[in-house]
Amino acid sequence: MTDAAPSAPLLTAESLSLERGGRQLFRDLSFVIEAGQLVQIEGANGAGKTSLLRILAGLSRYGFEGEVTRHAPMLYLGHQSGVKGMLTPRENLAWHVSGEGTFSRGAIDEALEKVGLFGYEDVPSNALSAGQHRRVNLARLYLSTSPLWLLDEPFTAIDVGGVAELEALKVAHVKSGGAIVLTSHQALNTDHPVHRLSLTEGLLV
Repeated sequence: MTDAAPSAPLLTAESLSLERGGRQLFRDLSFVIEAGQLVQIEGANGAGKTSLLRILAGLSRYGFEGEVTRHAPMLYLGHQSGVKGMLTPRENLAWHVSGEGTFSRGAIDEALEKVGLFGYEDVPSNALSAGQHRRVNLARLYLSTSPLWLLDEPFTAIDVGGVAELEALKVAHVKSGGAIVLTSHQALNTDHPVHRLSLTEGLLV
């Protein structure tokens, strides 16, 4: 699934600090994300979990201190689905993954089926619910060739079966040499070791 060497770090963060509205969200965070790691960012609501993910993804270029170096291609899935209403789920997914390779129609439809969108492939996305938009976005994971995944609340708006599928996909990704950094309000149901990145303690354990 990945081209990164198993021992190579996929991301390095040095002395990250962020202040918002006069409040220090986190200070002097330094850590390395290695191949094979599943990392869950921990912190209370408003602690800066999403902000940290966006910094790691390179989407917040200003307003923080420190440095992030990504050593491998990255896939970021945030709260916003990025789904274009005039396109169908199939067209949206094909557009989103076009930078990662060439995928057949069958592969795209299979990814949509895995997230519960079988039968909706050709429906204009502006006729779908917000939850279905979220699922179109999650389907990108089934086609991604990027070693590093940054996921913000990936289990939102999917059913129990979808959660189980996504859990299995995450484990397969890290076992094949990828790495995942995510936020989630629910405990991860996996036998794979989960590293905790605490914003309050500034530690990755």
